[in-house]
Amino acid sequence: MHANGSPSAQHNGDTNDFANVATASNGEIATPDVADRDSTKSPPAKITSQNDKEIVRLIGQHLRTLGLNRTVDQLMAESGCRLEHPSAARFRSHVMDGEWQKAEEDLNELKHLIETPEGSPKMKFLLLEQKYLEYLEDGHVLEALQCLRQELTPLKYNTERVHVLSGFLMCTSPEELHRQADWAGKGAASRAKLMEQLQTLLPPSIMLPPRRLQTLLNQAIELQKDRCPYHNTKHDEAISVSLLVDHSCTREHFPCETRQILNEHCDEVWFCKFSPDGSKLATGSKDTTLIIWEVHQETKELRHLHTFEGHAFGVAYLAWSPDSKFIIACGPEESSELWIWNVETGDLRCKMSQSPDDSLTCAAWNSDCKRFVAGGMKGQFYQCDIDGNVLDSWEGVRVQCVAVKSDGKTILASDTHHRIRAYNFEESSDHNIVQEDHSIMSFTLNDKENLALLNVATQGVHLWDIQDKILLRKFQGVTQSFYTIYSCFGGVNQDFIASGSEDNQVYVWHHKRELPIAVLHGHTRTVNCVTWNPHVPSMLASASDDGTIRIWGPSAEHEPPTTEASCSNSNGTTNGSSTSV
Repeated sequence: MHANGSPSAQHNGDTNDFANVATASNGEIATPDVADRDSTKSPPAKITSQNDKEIVRLIGQHLRTLGLNRTVDQLMAESGCRLEHPSAARFRSHVMDGEWQKAEEDLNELKHLIETPEGSPKMKFLLLEQKYLEYLEDGHVLEALQCLRQELTPLKYNTERVHVLSGFLMCTSPEELHRQADWAGKGAASRAKLMEQLQTLLPPSIMLPPRRLQTLLNQAIELQKDRCPYHNTKHDEAISVSLLVDHSCTREHFPCETRQILNEHCDEVWFCKFSPDGSKLATGSKDTTLIIWEVHQETKELRHLHTFEGHAFGVAYLAWSPDSKFIIACGPEESSELWIWNVETGDLRCKMSQSPDDSLTCAAWNSDCKRFVAGGMKGQFYQCDIDGNVLDSWEGVRVQCVAVKSDGKTILASDTHHRIRAYNFEESSDHNIVQEDHSIMSFTLNDKENLALLNVATQGVHLWDIQDKILLRKFQGVTQSFYTIYSCFGGVNQDFIASGSEDNQVYVWHHKRELPIAVLHGHTRTVNCVTWNPHVPSMLASASDDGTIRIWGPSAEHEPPTTEASCSNSNGTTNGSSTSV
């Protein structure tokens, strides 16, 4: 090779192989170093450890999925390992080439290696199904019919599927066949999918399960996420997980800082709750008002939307309808009324009151958004329609908190006997779910409805598995005597739990840890309620006797700062009732 850029030098009339000959920086031909020459002469190192052999096989399989077949062959030759059983390798080749007769012969060789009795007939059925579909696509109807009658049917395996396959004979075009069979069509894609199904039925010593290395790495990542106390990121969001280092989120990404203070209420704020769609926050106060705040989609800043007035005893509890259109407002123990407001229009749908002696302190919507249940400490327990008409009632139950499960029939209620019971109004049946030693002041269910979070008088926050009826965890740190405090599930996959406390703090736990991962300071009096935005995992709100609602989020460096909010009061004027931090 000439250093001045002239055409490459030739050796015996052939073009240089650039894999074996490199060009040095001075224009001369560089030769392999001594170590490289020695390595080509030394015999390949043989792997003897079973663990190392498995690792080499996993690497080899992954490289093959990337199309690096020559690299895989060299890896196996040098390590002395075998990626697959020779019969399995032939089987794969014949399946991918559509040589069905040879694939069946390979399967007969592998039959004695298949561990499960149903494995062999299932594999043969899958092969014949692909063969049958390919015949149909090619227009070879007689061959397809012969395969169906003389090969698939005699197997006497999955006869229901055989009936479905026979219906495909009526397809008039390949496109219709693809659609009816939910099949990719003849070719590499459908055969690769078939091969993945077949792989799962062979022992891993013969042929590895599909994408085994990727599966193991994904499991490792999920385990690290699960062990990370602050991991609160959706899969499609920006924070990625590297395979090169152990995963660990920082506290700065977690909602630990006050991002906004809402101070339009002029007395103690008893309750707060984000709407199911995450677009609004409702807050209820001793000052007799219910305020609806709107969450700005981009800045995540909250702005005043409605003020609902006239709740004579104050607003102590709120329940959003599942469609986020209506909200029920309940008062404290002395209140015999509840209000249903249309949040979209700002109108009062109805005010319900059965008797001045009633106590309606809690409510929960049915999943159909047309019915709800309500109850109180004086023995009222009603099932009502959206216009406040009582449809049914249960006598003698002193209700402290209620929840309606998604089946629309099961109602959970905590009572004065330190328990949560399940009620079915249609069947007039009830049974015990949870029994505590102290009063259950409030409780809430997670989205899967298998866990219940309880605030227990003098005890704090308890987590129950209500399917197995087991107390899973007693969270530490919170201070609670006999005041009603509301806690919540939240964050991505509802992995976190937050609660107010009588020591003026907000406590946050990972659901698998008893000690708090964060204690949020800022309120100056008891924190009565916390709520996590169901669609913004980094947004938490807390309501306090100090008359404010605090919105918590990540540190300013990890989220765009909000601007100062300006909120309108009920008469349309503007005041400085919201402060951005």
